[in-house]
Amino acid sequence: MNQLHLTFCAALGLLLCACEGPAGECPQPEFVTEYLTPVRVMQAIGPVEDVQYLLQPYEGQVSTSEDEVVMLHEGASILLDFGKEIQGGIQIVRTIDGSHQAARFRLCLGESVTEALSRVDAPGTTATNDHSARDVEISVPWLGSMEYGNSGFRFVRLDLLDADGEAVGLVTVRAISRLRNIPYLGSFRCSDERLNQIWQTGAYTVHLCMQDYLWDGVKRDRLVWMGDMHPEVMTANTVFGNQAVIRKSLDYVRDNTPANDWMNGICSYSLWWIIIQHHLYQWYGDQAYLQEQYIYLAALLNHVMEQMNGTREAFPEGRFIDWPSNDQPAVIHAGLQALSVRALEAGAEMAGWLGDSALKEKCLSVSRELRQYVPDMVGNSQAAALLSLSGMVGVAEASAIILQNGPEAFTSFMGYYLLEALARSGHYAEAMQLMSEYWGRMLDLGATTFWEDFNYRDAKNAARIDEVVPEGRFDIHADGGAWCYVGLRHSFCHGWASGPTAWLSAHVLGIEPVDPGCKTVRITPHLGQLEWAEGTFPTPYGVIEVSHSLRSDGSIRSKVKLPKGIKQVK
Repeated sequence: MNQLHLTFCAALGLLLCACEGPAGECPQPEFVTEYLTPVRVMQAIGPVEDVQYLLQPYEGQVSTSEDEVVMLHEGASILLDFGKEIQGGIQIVRTIDGSHQAARFRLCLGESVTEALSRVDAPGTTATNDHSARDVEISVPWLGSMEYGNSGFRFVRLDLLDADGEAVGLVTVRAISRLRNIPYLGSFRCSDERLNQIWQTGAYTVHLCMQDYLWDGVKRDRLVWMGDMHPEVMTANTVFGNQAVIRKSLDYVRDNTPANDWMNGICSYSLWWIIIQHHLYQWYGDQAYLQEQYIYLAALLNHVMEQMNGTREAFPEGRFIDWPSNDQPAVIHAGLQALSVRALEAGAEMAGWLGDSALKEKCLSVSRELRQYVPDMVGNSQAAALLSLSGMVGVAEASAIILQNGPEAFTSFMGYYLLEALARSGHYAEAMQLMSEYWGRMLDLGATTFWEDFNYRDAKNAARIDEVVPEGRFDIHADGGAWCYVGLRHSFCHGWASGPTAWLSAHVLGIEPVDPGCKTVRITPHLGQLEWAEGTFPTPYGVIEVSHSLRSDGSIRSKVKLPKGIKQVK
């Protein structure tokens, strides 16, 4: 055996050893890539032949003897539907045809049919390439393959621009889906199929957003926004359990924001960071991770307390709660007052866990001062919910405002907190009905992920997003939206809209961590009008399994299976 062969064997042995895990298996990849065949050809315009072949599975290898080929001539255009929103790109495979030259295409990706049909260079358009290129010109080689794109989309339009005067043969056009390789540990099913779809859609929305970091959206902004992360973290905890990408994202914003600045330039987003840290410790009891936050957390809490003016919050800049309330100073003030109390009390508890009694008492002292002044709810559902969740107004009074305003006052982000406030007052059935009306209406319009914003009033005459908008119908993508999400810039996959997933598991299944690390849990189901509900819930000790059914006398029969190490308390 020669030296070269020995060297190769040694290198191979090292590779195999490095690949072996505790069970002798290679570690799983962080992401999985899946190639998806279109489910529909929605349009074939101009000189196109045999477009039905695009709906056939592709074996992954082009040959010199393809006999089921789509032929496109110059000026041809096809519009494809892949059935659901994905994060990723497109693969185009070309076979032998009349020209050996690369064919030039225009590729347009869309979260709606309207967006896929819209060009960024059209006069007056709101279509953009912001954050991820979705309208581009590409070249596809003869007898070869091209993969392009990194965006969020469901629909694809492909226009043949130039093929040297010759027909172009396509074997396939496939979507390339990139998803984090994690199991769905949490689950939810009940007697209302609409709520089941809402739970699953919220879970899938966050799953798509769990890319290299926990993004707000997969088309845009593809950034780590701390306010967006709170409902995302609650959903991720509920569905996927303890995920390193959450801590990575929290640390990224921490490391890029001095403690005397505001995360993402927004004061409430630093408050949300404090609240998220408290949630994580409550769920996972990771003392080492919390200890890593101590220096920054203490500095941030002191900076927050410096912004208080006696009994009132007085943040000088970055004042924001949610876009639809952005021009309502009274709502913003009420929200910041409530979030300040909530963050400081969370900070006090964390300071106690960290052994800093002086910081704990300081946080409690300032929060007690803030509680002496309660802003007016001004009849606004957001203000009522946040003040109620901070224990500053009565739950009945806040719920009355939320129920009176109904689904038209809900937003994709703050709607979660409206649902939470209704749960505090025992309005579980009403909360599920509003959830069904608001988030369910997005499903009625063709959504497969939940949106950055949804104005319930716009849905009245809106067409579905998975069809060409008929004349006389409202185009909810092109004609809707406001603020930073006008028209087609609007994100149709936004993790902050996933709140119902966390809510259904917490309140219908009734699973609540009590002590840090889920060492003890409380299970108090609330079925409302449901006949039954069942599901699973991840903890550091394993998965909790529950099922609940309504007896004829109105009481609930429950079956609970707890992992070893978890105690159930009343």
